[in-house]
Amino acid sequence: MEGQLRSLSSQLITKISKISLFPSKITTKVNIHTSFFFLIRWQLFANFRPDPDPNSVEMSAAIATVAALALPISFSRSSKISSKRGISGGFRVFAIIGEEGGSIERKKPWNTLFEVEYPRSKLQRSDGKFLDAYQALEVARFDIQFCDWKARQDVLAIMLLHEKVVEVLNPLAREFKSIGTLKKELAELQEGLAQAHNQVHISEARVSRAVDKLAYMETLVNDKIMQERTVPEDDVSPPSTSTRSAESMKNRQARRSLNVSGPVQPYSPRLKNFWYPIAFSADLKDDTMIPLDCFEESWVLFRGKDGKPGCVRNTCAHRACPLDLGSVHEGRIQCPYHGWEYSTDGKCEKMPSTKLLNVRIKALPCFEQEGMIWIWPGEDPPTASLPSLLPPSGFQIHAEIVMELPVEHGLLLDNLLDLAHAPFTHTSTFAKGWRVPSMVKFLTPANGLQGYWDPYPIDMEFRPPCMVLSTIGISKPGKLEGQSTRECSTHLHQLHVCLPSSRNKTRLLYRMSLDFAPILKYVPFIQYVWRHFAEQVLNEDLRLVLGQQERMLKGANIWNLPVSYDKLGVRYRLWRNSVEEGCEQEPFSK
Repeated sequence: MEGQLRSLSSQLITKISKISLFPSKITTKVNIHTSFFFLIRWQLFANFRPDPDPNSVEMSAAIATVAALALPISFSRSSKISSKRGISGGFRVFAIIGEEGGSIERKKPWNTLFEVEYPRSKLQRSDGKFLDAYQALEVARFDIQFCDWKARQDVLAIMLLHEKVVEVLNPLAREFKSIGTLKKELAELQEGLAQAHNQVHISEARVSRAVDKLAYMETLVNDKIMQERTVPEDDVSPPSTSTRSAESMKNRQARRSLNVSGPVQPYSPRLKNFWYPIAFSADLKDDTMIPLDCFEESWVLFRGKDGKPGCVRNTCAHRACPLDLGSVHEGRIQCPYHGWEYSTDGKCEKMPSTKLLNVRIKALPCFEQEGMIWIWPGEDPPTASLPSLLPPSGFQIHAEIVMELPVEHGLLLDNLLDLAHAPFTHTSTFAKGWRVPSMVKFLTPANGLQGYWDPYPIDMEFRPPCMVLSTIGISKPGKLEGQSTRECSTHLHQLHVCLPSSRNKTRLLYRMSLDFAPILKYVPFIQYVWRHFAEQVLNEDLRLVLGQQERMLKGANIWNLPVSYDKLGVRYRLWRNSVEEGCEQEPFSK
């Protein structure tokens, strides 16, 4: 039967090859220049019916032959041109036929990359059920497997679309199709490729988010393991379920709560041993000065003869007159009372109407870097390098704003490190129209002070000792886009520096950068627009934070019951407590 089938197929191919429409020879070899191939399994047609008769075998052979002619075609230009029929080009058919009914399997080298089982079929459904930490960890792992599977399918779609482009661009296809038809087909393929590439980028973001979630779940599991290992033997058999639950809840609340209440205590000297940004370079001209408070001490900032900034105590050594009431002359700040003049290192270099004495006022280490001026207010020797606060590559700075706010800097940092309050507090500004998610989480590594908000497309970092950096994915002003900053096409980058002026006052430095609309920098008076918007946002926060401060001073604990979205704020407080207590190793340090 197999020999009869082959004979019939051979006869049919011979007849078709004689048709003058296809002048080139029909071959049975594999074309290595194209990726189209067709595998005919003779057993499929031989076993088409349990008891095949000659008619069915003949039909099977016809089907096999037509399939071989219809699908696995490769077009190439012929060396001869038929002038009679006006047709140029050739036609070849490629089929891979194995010996004795077998087949030669020719797989593409990248096929194994996509032979991945659909992972969701392995996951047991748990809708509406409460999962323990171990079960949740398994769910997170399955999420990663699914994201990986989806990404492979997206890449496969791109490769198949590329093959279709090759098919459309075949020489014979170009000769039998109009230019308009080819353009239309290529446009459709180009659109399909663009969509597929975009889907790949989304899949990459999903994988990244799933990996972060897995890290978070692993942290919870490790914490649970540590808790179980540290349980005393006497506590292995609790008296009752209700008692055990009550004690567990009490211990959990005690472990998670922070005590931030009562009057603000004097700042620890250890908190001063950091570099602090105090001003933007553009605000300090050669003949001007900037008075400011830092850790309840008054300082004045000005530039010396060499143009470098200096920061000295804002008090004249003669009669304690505020130096900022005077002026700057030839790189020295002059006291308005008797004209004594001080250089940027604090040395008095001029005393009119009297003999020059060896007098010096305190000066702080002061450096300028990347558009900001920094000081070291601590007693320890300053570190050799300054941190970088520049926006990411591709961003341009559009606004630099300085404000004095009547709140303790820790309360302001607590507010800036919390995004869950936005749809309730900022209803008239940037969060107008935001929906209220069913769950808000801040996902971060187990040992870090940075991460991203879920479901908002916002990345955030606390940078010791007093800086908050955030990148927000937006589609247009006031509107969020996507669920990850990587999925967004335009972004807003923000820097907030909360300098501790005193126990009830903060000097805020705000810098805003965009990776789009560079022309906005040249709009007249745009800086006043940005300042107005920033003040609107801060005023929405201030009325709440001032209320917190008032109650805190009366003894209320502003961190009484933290929840999941308070993670970054809690970590800031733990970092600050460890510094003030003099711990050798700061928590969450890299």
